[in-house]
Amino acid sequence: MFKKKFFFSITCLFISCVNAQYNESNNTTLKLLSTKKEFLAGTLIQLKFNTHKSTKYKLYCANSYGSTIITPSKKDSLIFDIPMFLSKKKGIINWSLINTEKVLSGKITIIAQNKPTFIETYLGPPSIEAGGKDYAMIVTIPTDILDNPLKKNTPITINQQFLTDTQKEKVFTKNLIAYKNIYSPTKSGRVLISSNCFKLHSKEYDINIMPAIPVNFNVFAKRHHKYADGNQITTLYTSQLKDTNDNIISDGSFVDFFITNSKGNVLKTSGTTINGIATAKIVHPDYEDQWSVKAYVIGIAESDRIILDYKKAIKNYIVSFTEKNRTISIGPLQSFMGQMIPDGLKVKVSLYQNNILIQEFIKETQNGYVYFNLNPNILPKGIYKITTDAAGIYKEFKNIELW
Repeated sequence: MFKKKFFFSITCLFISCVNAQYNESNNTTLKLLSTKKEFLAGTLIQLKFNTHKSTKYKLYCANSYGSTIITPSKKDSLIFDIPMFLSKKKGIINWSLINTEKVLSGKITIIAQNKPTFIETYLGPPSIEAGGKDYAMIVTIPTDILDNPLKKNTPITINQQFLTDTQKEKVFTKNLIAYKNIYSPTKSGRVLISSNCFKLHSKEYDINIMPAIPVNFNVFAKRHHKYADGNQITTLYTSQLKDTNDNIISDGSFVDFFITNSKGNVLKTSGTTINGIATAKIVHPDYEDQWSVKAYVIGIAESDRIILDYKKAIKNYIVSFTEKNRTISIGPLQSFMGQMIPDGLKVKVSLYQNNILIQEFIKETQNGYVYFNLNPNILPKGIYKITTDAAGIYKEFKNIELW
């Protein structure tokens, strides 16, 4: 009886010990053993957990470049090596252990290496307007050997040179970049710019400082004589066009010259600037006239107004009717020195019946004369009023009979 009781007691004690050991194993909490939370980009990153050999765990990792599921690096261990495509990029890696009853997750931070290997520099726009209001921006991004932007507040020196002036200014990275606004000087020219970070230098960049828009200007005229011969050239030109800071405006700026004659008609000629001066040419009128000239840089600036008077070059001319009045000869047309007018002067002949215009002819002079032949198939026999107009001189002949 005693032996039976003893055996029963030993059996119960053994079962109790086994149950206690099993419960202790089940109640052990799975946790991360690695304490380091921040790693340098490109270095080996391991996450180690306390081991549960009976369970196969996997680790899910994700950052802004992608995600992956990894298995332990060794059998019978719970050590995970983060893949290089994740560990070489600056930022946050979020991880989560798979096959756990309770979610076990966390994050680690990847920081850039301290020494820059590359320095990306961007500058624009390439041209700005002089005067101190317009500006360009230089943006620099120092990166390590793995192309990670350096940490916040990394110092970068911006160098700039204009004419005899050289400047240096430190800027600091924020949100991965450093930048500086480069305001234009008052004078036109070229600004040279570069940047450097920890003895790493960018290449040289430049900004063209262009003249600003021109202010109002003056207009002038040059001519060989003042006679309205319809042949000589009047040259119109401007004063040197400049902006408010006395910079000569860019070559090729377009200037329009508007000419209003005594009849109110508007003529136009144009020119582009060279060294700030725009030049345009126009032929003299072929009759006595007065021109009012004004120039414009359209929508921007304008000149004063000048008056040009053109004297009558031809005092008079002779009109002859021959061959049954069907041939009209006009000439000689002589200019202000008695010389024959240059070829090409337009002469107009008009025919009327009962004050109604029947036909009109226009020809150009040749060797000081012009001839009109009136075709009987077009103009039948009859009485006509004939008028001529040459060099602004108007003549009228009434009751001319065509045979």
